[in-house]
Amino acid sequence: MEFFDKTGQMAIGSRLRMLTDMITEDASQVYQLYGMDFKAKWFPVFFLLSDGNPRTITGIAEEIGHSHPSVSTIIREMSAKGLVQESKDKADGRRNMVKLSKDGEAYIEPMHITLADVGSAVEAISKQAKHNLWKAIEEWEFLLTEKSLLKRVEEERKNREGKNVRIVQYESIYSEVFKRLNEDWITTYFEMEEADHKALDNPEEYILKNGGYIFIALYKNEPVGTCALLKMDNDDYDFELAKMAVNSKVRGLNIGYLLGQEAIRKAKNLGANKIYLESNTLLTPAIKLYSKLGFIKVPGHSTPYKRCNIQMELSLKD
Repeated sequence: MEFFDKTGQMAIGSRLRMLTDMITEDASQVYQLYGMDFKAKWFPVFFLLSDGNPRTITGIAEEIGHSHPSVSTIIREMSAKGLVQESKDKADGRRNMVKLSKDGEAYIEPMHITLADVGSAVEAISKQAKHNLWKAIEEWEFLLTEKSLLKRVEEERKNREGKNVRIVQYESIYSEVFKRLNEDWITTYFEMEEADHKALDNPEEYILKNGGYIFIALYKNEPVGTCALLKMDNDDYDFELAKMAVNSKVRGLNIGYLLGQEAIRKAKNLGANKIYLESNTLLTPAIKLYSKLGFIKVPGHSTPYKRCNIQMELSLKD
């Protein structure tokens, strides 16, 4: 159709709904053809109950993959048509059990005949088609269960927006943004501490002159994120990954991950063996980010920060 040629795959939901509407409309007339006053949406519930075993609404919902409210609505509609009946569970009086009524059971035989003819018609369509729609639906359901469409769109957005991000080395023109971004996140969750003031008030003296590095993330040429590598003077670690902060307005664009990658790349180029970091488990997104970068939790070391309750490391050697 011309409209879908214009919209492309963006309109997949609309196109599937249109196909569903076409089939559902025909299905209603098919049931009439076989003498049944029956709605297509009732079929999963009817098919389940046609084995003669009463079920709860919750049980039906779980078996057919519908929501509880959806099944409740179907049961009410079928009950109004006299096709199902509800009764108290003899073993547990708190539960209502649903089963086909006599009128509902009378539909079982014509339904089997209908299903056979519908199955043959669908098979004929499949033979005419170049692609197996049934198999394609099964594949899509599996793939979307593994990773939802929303998650996939989020990833595409990150990839696209990531092209607008550049990571650059610190210059004095970024001193204020380095301080402000870090102060913003620290004071949102915790309190500024002495070590924070030392690093943020004079990053050149405290970080750069001591052999460390600072990275600035530019999004569309605006500074929106920072992180630093602090040189460590001990036998266990070469650098500490610290002072990572991203403007809340651009979170979700993978900027923290890109900053972390750049810091790790720099440490590797310098021949470092391990990178260390300190954080707090309250910062769930940050902990997930560090894990994604390859950091693992390690036993606690001495720290100047009261807020630190988790420490992690990354080995750079295979």
